[in-house]
Amino acid sequence: MANPYEKYREVQVLTASPERLVLLLYEGAIRFLEEARAALDGGDLAKAHERLTRTQDILTELITGLDFNYEVSSNLYRLYDYFRRRLVEANVRKDPGAVQEVLRFLKELRDTWREAVVSRKAGESIESKG
Repeated sequence: MANPYEKYREVQVLTASPERLVLLLYEGAIRFLEEARAALDGGDLAKAHERLTRTQDILTELITGLDFNYEVSSNLYRLYDYFRRRLVEANVRKDPGAVQEVLRFLKELRDTWREAVVSRKAGESIESKG
């Protein structure tokens, strides 16, 4: 039988709006980086490697979803690409400092994205009432 939490996450992803999917990707990347940092601190290099690789996969997915008709997409591309390179360095050098750097930036991006989604929904709600 499938894990109920995994089934819930699957339904959440399948029914999410594009904005919500980006938020879920940010949250997943943050969770994996926190686990990678803990694994590095605990000397579990195999787990750290796996979590860093999964985070790189999420960053690749974020890049794939960019719409370059918007100027912000070029900036996000450069950020995501930088994050991937830092995580490769972190994985090779087993550097928790590089993990922490990317983690800090991803948390800021997640928080900004969340605020933008909430503001957009509030604006849509006001427009639909007007």
